[in-house]
Amino acid sequence: MSGELQIFSGNANPALAHEICAYLGTKLGEATVGSFSDGEIRVKIEENVRGGDVFVVQSSCQPVNDSLMELLIIIDALKRSSANRITAVIPYFGYARQDRKDQPRVPISAKLVADLISTAGTDRVLTMDLHAGQIQGFFNIPVDHLYALPVLLDYITKQKVKDLVVVSPDAGGVERARAFAKRLEANLAIIDKRREGPNQTQIMNIIGDVAGKSALLLDDMIDTAGTIVKGAQACIDKGAREVWTACTHAVLTGPALDRIQQSCLKQVIVTNSIPLRGKEQICPKLHQLSIAPLLGEAIRRIHEDESVSSLFLQPETESTRDQREGGGVPS
Repeated sequence: MSGELQIFSGNANPALAHEICAYLGTKLGEATVGSFSDGEIRVKIEENVRGGDVFVVQSSCQPVNDSLMELLIIIDALKRSSANRITAVIPYFGYARQDRKDQPRVPISAKLVADLISTAGTDRVLTMDLHAGQIQGFFNIPVDHLYALPVLLDYITKQKVKDLVVVSPDAGGVERARAFAKRLEANLAIIDKRREGPNQTQIMNIIGDVAGKSALLLDDMIDTAGTIVKGAQACIDKGAREVWTACTHAVLTGPALDRIQQSCLKQVIVTNSIPLRGKEQICPKLHQLSIAPLLGEAIRRIHEDESVSSLFLQPETESTRDQREGGGVPS
């Protein structure tokens, strides 16, 4: 235990921070986080944090750059105020899709953001459903990587959906979908997207049987909703009775809300890693679940120096399964 538990928040998602505080039975720390007339971020910590074990809850969501700068400046202010340990709680890690050089002369922005967070004075990072798990390796400080899987599983289980098949919208999400399907004792299907030739329309083939079943499309995030909506229609075209979708991060930019509302999707299940800010009024198909208890429990365990590993309900990869079965990794 590293001093008194204290929780602060920027302006990205204060509602989630308040929910976490309610779970922990504490109050949100007093801080002024705003901007000067020229747009520069202004931060002042309004209470004593000397020797404290401080957690800063801040998703790097829209406006992404303001949210990121708020996080960095809050951390710097806490460090200069003699906080004993600072943990950045980042439910949604922005820039995560820029995790590699996929073209010549482009940056690896996720690595740059990780360096900035570390350099600002962060001692530890707590995040959820990174777009690429390898981003944990961009940090030279401890990273606790949680998954929203138990929250989504609990909701889906309570719906008692009959003849459920879990569908991965692309090859990259197969491990996530397989883990979900295994725990729901459901079948698995995969959408294979390809173009037959240059300048030809993308064709979506479904590997697996969805005919007459309830399909659940599972992804880590929904941005413009193009992939999810096209995938849902492909399931209907192959005979699915209904289509749901679930994701952790509701980025929802551009035409996303219109696309979802006009689509064949029955419901879009998301978490509050990113605030909806009234989008559920525009698009009633959205249903938001809270990750506050999961994050709150992780914060409690980190503060009390307890193991967090039991909260890592995560997709099982072929390599980790083979290692465990072969004795390489203890179960």
